[in-house]
Amino acid sequence: MLKLILEAKSLEETIIDGNKTSLQEKAKVITFLRHHLDEDLKREYLTVEDPLELWKNIQERFDHLKLVLLSKTHCEWAHLRLRDHKTVSEYNSALFRITSKFKLCGEQITDEDMLEKTFSTLHTSNMLLAQYYRERKFTKYTDLIPCLLAAEQNNKLHLQKQ
Repeated sequence: MLKLILEAKSLEETIIDGNKTSLQEKAKVITFLRHHLDEDLKREYLTVEDPLELWKNIQERFDHLKLVLLSKTHCEWAHLRLRDHKTVSEYNSALFRITSKFKLCGEQITDEDMLEKTFSTLHTSNMLLAQYYRERKFTKYTDLIPCLLAAEQNNKLHLQKQ
């Protein structure tokens, strides 16, 4: 996130090896980075005046946390099931939250992965529906969601009529 903010301010060069940025730009970035650090980390890195050095120090210190997050995310993915959510929207939010964590850790979940996860975790009473959706050969998960939302809405309307 901080890297994107630096890019938006045209200051991303300051955290790249061999940069030729001015002292003023470096001062802006070091001030910005320190502002977003925890108080204890601010004190620990108080003497570091180069944004690249600070950036690398923080990366070294916290990169191992990705492994912890990745392990937890794999577990969340394994336990994610459409049938465990009250609505398609809730499931969709959970799925995208998990895929975002994978991206943060450097792993990609493909549309094919998301489609298969969704089809394979439909409630057993919806197996015909899963088969129908598989036969439609969706290639994008985002193309499937409107169909699931429409089916969910139709079920609600059908139950209201009874």
